[in-house]
Amino acid sequence: MTQSIVIQVGQCGNQIGCRFWDLALREHAAHNKKGVYDDSLSSFFLNVDSRYENPLSIGVGDGKSKVRSLKARAVLVDMEEGVVNELLKGSVGELFDHRQLITDVSGCGNNWAVGNKMYGVQYRDQISECVRHAAEQCDCLQCFFITHSMGGGTGSGVGTSILKLLQDEYPDVYRFVTPVYPSVDDDVITSPYNSVLAMQQLTEYADCVLPVENQALSDICEKINQALPPEKTGKKTYGATGQAKAGTTISGSGKQGGKEKPFDQMNNIVANLLLNLTSSSRFEGSLNIDLNEISTNLVPFPKIHYLLASQTPLYSLLDLNLPPRRLDQMFTDAFSRDYQLIKADPKNSMYLACALMCRGNVHISDIRRNIDRLRPSLNFIYWNTDGWKTGLCSVPPVGQPYSLLAVANNTCVRHTFSDLRDRFNRLYKRKAHLHHYTNVEGMDMTMFSESLESLTSLISEYQQLEKAKPASIPRLQIAV
Repeated sequence: MTQSIVIQVGQCGNQIGCRFWDLALREHAAHNKKGVYDDSLSSFFLNVDSRYENPLSIGVGDGKSKVRSLKARAVLVDMEEGVVNELLKGSVGELFDHRQLITDVSGCGNNWAVGNKMYGVQYRDQISECVRHAAEQCDCLQCFFITHSMGGGTGSGVGTSILKLLQDEYPDVYRFVTPVYPSVDDDVITSPYNSVLAMQQLTEYADCVLPVENQALSDICEKINQALPPEKTGKKTYGATGQAKAGTTISGSGKQGGKEKPFDQMNNIVANLLLNLTSSSRFEGSLNIDLNEISTNLVPFPKIHYLLASQTPLYSLLDLNLPPRRLDQMFTDAFSRDYQLIKADPKNSMYLACALMCRGNVHISDIRRNIDRLRPSLNFIYWNTDGWKTGLCSVPPVGQPYSLLAVANNTCVRHTFSDLRDRFNRLYKRKAHLHHYTNVEGMDMTMFSESLESLTSLISEYQQLEKAKPASIPRLQIAV
């Protein structure tokens, strides 16, 4: 069994990580009734005390997972210590080894240069040592998962600094990145700069990137709240604006009580993405997909590694006893723009490849039937018309009979990148706020132009793929 390490960077990355570990514990506890430390549990957890053969248990009455000697295979990094300290005081705080925590007190001031060129350099050796310690606890390290935001300073700056470190020191270990992109009305004025500067690093050093947009997450949360019956929406939750509104908890806490924190709904969606993506490496199945197969089958060219994710049902890990979606409807939903984790319309763009990762009571005949049904409405590139990768994991999400994660390499992501470039150019043409970056040692103006050129080149590659057509085959000339 292979192992993976989660590296959580910045406020956003650590809050997503908090949701992931909470839900992963609950999922394993629901499947592993005796709480025995086995290969499945070892994929993301380490048993630090061999006296406990069953280190995972479910608390009586409250539905929460409790651990005796489990530690998460994780590295937590934040240049502001508030979020990490709060995480340590929470329900999953006991999972983290203090040697795997790296914090500062001043923060990066929403500045990529401070995060990458200052703190990234200052903490490089300490981060390297933390990663090495986590890696040495693995029997067969397969993948690093990095979660961070693109708009802030720590997530974008320190996060991409760590990504390059991993490429330098662990070149044979896959690097999967889940970055959260800012919305158009983001309140961080410099987020376009941070995002474009970080994009160059993601393009160069990541193996697979699963981009997530704040606006898409917010829309999904609103969709969930509107779809729930009135009797299910009795408590208040918080949307992307932080304002209280009627809703339901989707934190996976196992009960309706308790205070829901801002962004918990949105972070829960990203955590579910990671749970479903890694389900085949954690549980048994008749047709499991290994993480290396995702990169091999979905990334035809090195830099074209930005993958569009959608998942259904949206109500996974809700204790609401809602009726499950019909199986065929679930496949239809996965290709609907309402279920995409970025604001894009893949049906009007070109598919390069697609993976369907099913969990629970789903058979290969169900997948084939739905592929045949959906294929005519999907535009696949001519040299990979059968570019489907399918997976079946036998363990469903908690509270659901089945689920589906669709991960596609689709040229529609270029529209997200073009919008980001436009927001970058509006600031860059006026040289607004540039002095905050160029005053940082090691940062100069050429990095802005190089990052912009890298993003423009990436968009151009996607445009060329969208226009790709079969080359005409010359007719055979017979000499007489």
